[in-house]
Amino acid sequence: MNIKDAIIGRQSIRAFLPEKKISREIVHGILNIARRAPSGSNIQPWKVYVITGEKKVALSKACIARHNAGDQSDREYNYYPTTWRSPYLERRRECGWGLYASLDIKKDDKVAMNNQHGRNYTFFDAPVGLFITLDRELQLGSWLDTGMFIQSIMLAARHYGLETCPQAAFCNFFDTVIEHIGAPKNEILITGIALGYPDPKAKVNTYRTTRIDVNEFTTYV
Repeated sequence: MNIKDAIIGRQSIRAFLPEKKISREIVHGILNIARRAPSGSNIQPWKVYVITGEKKVALSKACIARHNAGDQSDREYNYYPTTWRSPYLERRRECGWGLYASLDIKKDDKVAMNNQHGRNYTFFDAPVGLFITLDRELQLGSWLDTGMFIQSIMLAARHYGLETCPQAAFCNFFDTVIEHIGAPKNEILITGIALGYPDPKAKVNTYRTTRIDVNEFTTYV
């Protein structure tokens, strides 16, 4: 797969084939590629936790129980703005309603929306979950570096015929995640990533988000 196809074809997959397992060698291969991501002064700030099998099931059950109870931690960082405004609000709504429409979920069906959001905590049935953490003492530049590392993971996965879904939803229960993966308290949870083979029959995987035109975000000086 060339780099153009890898980038353009990447999407957040929300239905995986749980029965198609992934070997540790493949996971290692993906991370071996992604480790070449750039970082300021080459400090390589990221940490990765790979979770599978019974450990993953136990984590999913714990997060789903909290989700269904309406119980969540205060996120340790603001992923989204505290006040939404145009054009970001419209883009967010387009993405959300487009996703729910692909699942035939109506705008007033709060139960179905809640259930769909809860599927995040099963990794959308992917057999492998990844968690990315960062040392709390590191600054904004390391967050940018880690973002490039995460993108590298998602693109490297496509080399092996796998797909991904980045999942900041796990940050709602960061304390539960940190406990289950055994990360030290000096590390902050950045995101989860579902990793697996996409379900070709799942309607939700046909949904593709739009992108604004290059001329809308580019200024030639």
